[in-house]
Amino acid sequence: MDIQCSLLTVHLVWSTKYRYAVLQGDIKIRCRSILIKICESEDVQILKGVVSKDHVHMHINYRPPQSISDLVKRLKGPSSRKLQQEFPEFKKQYWGRHFWAIGFGCWSTGNITG
Repeated sequence: MDIQCSLLTVHLVWSTKYRYAVLQGDIKIRCRSILIKICESEDVQILKGVVSKDHVHMHINYRPPQSISDLVKRLKGPSSRKLQQEFPEFKKQYWGRHFWAIGFGCWSTGNITG
């Protein structure tokens, strides 16, 4: 029996557009729940995550066929749309309809066993 096992982990970081400190209170709670739901639907395990007032940190496990850039698109796109729909106060701040800043930081993580 041939068993293949892959455990891919990565630390992701992205920020709100203009680094506006809007991820607080109900918005922070809702952002967190949206990101958790997206990860569940994408079969991504959140090892640790923090929603700060102007950025998000996520340490995740993901499957080898998944692309990190596609995964980040799937996290940022729907969360941006839902947050802007549910919190109309963003219409003035984010008139261009972009809630998150362009880009993200990504660092692979893991242990070496020997």
